[in-house]
Amino acid sequence: MEEKRNESTSLRPEGERLLDAKLVRIDLSDLNEQIQREKAWLEGDRTAITVFKTDDLRIVMIALHAGAEMKPHTAPGVISVQVLKGKINFATDDHHEDLKPGQMITLHKRVPHHVKAYEDSSFLLTMATPGGID
Repeated sequence: MEEKRNESTSLRPEGERLLDAKLVRIDLSDLNEQIQREKAWLEGDRTAITVFKTDDLRIVMIALHAGAEMKPHTAPGVISVQVLKGKINFATDDHHEDLKPGQMITLHKRVPHHVKAYEDSSFLLTMATPGGID
């Protein structure tokens, strides 16, 4: 298996990260601290960092400032959202869930949903895409 890494950029200068390998160790606390020092977080209402990426699975840490909202959208695969910090509202057309650290929710592919942060929050989005994203 070929290892895959990202590269440093001016927006994310803290060095390259391993994104895919036989075994990938992910320190969520370090990543959460890192993204909260970055310009996108300091000057905007949100930021995100991909922590693992293969053809069949993606894990992204997303941070939202209080009041920030991810407008209605769909995902091409089954997702889970696990809150790490803060409090968010995760909603579909017919269901709303308030989530706090230690809680998670799952959702099938192509179900419209949106997210709103009640306070500065971060969560892990995991998306399974067997066969790749279509």
